[in-house]
Amino acid sequence: MKEYGLYLVTDQFDLDEDEFLNVIEQSILGGVSIVQIREKTSTTKDFYELAKKCKKITDKYDVPLIINDRLDIAQAIDAAGVHLGQDDMPCEIARCILGPDKTIGISAHTYEEALNAQEDGADYLGVGAIIETSTKKDANMATPDELQKIKENIEIPTIAIGGIKESNAKEIVNTYDFDGIAVVSAIMLSDNPRKASEKLVNEIQ
Repeated sequence: MKEYGLYLVTDQFDLDEDEFLNVIEQSILGGVSIVQIREKTSTTKDFYELAKKCKKITDKYDVPLIINDRLDIAQAIDAAGVHLGQDDMPCEIARCILGPDKTIGISAHTYEEALNAQEDGADYLGVGAIIETSTKKDANMATPDELQKIKENIEIPTIAIGGIKESNAKEIVNTYDFDGIAVVSAIMLSDNPRKASEKLVNEIQ
């Protein structure tokens, strides 16, 4: 997989499908290096159809597509991998199902969760929430102490998520030596997702 850099986690908000897909393409042109499709309310069929259309775009630019939670969708469209939360399929079971060549990311907000994910074979961690965010109101916060422990002891790549935007991206990456940042609304709600992505990339390089 390419460097983690700028990681886009999607949310449809009030976008229609064409607008949604255009945001994905424009964000990639602006420097997004990974796209994760997160659909919490879609039917399986709708999720599958949307994921296929997203993969057509990500394949065009050789950008990995990650599916949130749904191993079946990831397998059905041959996605690059999955991202799993603490209440989802255990990482070691997901690895048995997907095999050694697929990417598995795990959400972690404590050192213990991060260590368990690393030991269970995760490829990377989504660490946060770093800052309170309206995109995920039930997100658990990662404390500075836990972030420091993760920074000092975890060897797999770490991606910061939660409340990250252009104004704080550089400080967050530098403070805890993250390998990348994941954003949702900073790109999905931007009037110019390509420009927003370019600015975020410039901040973290």
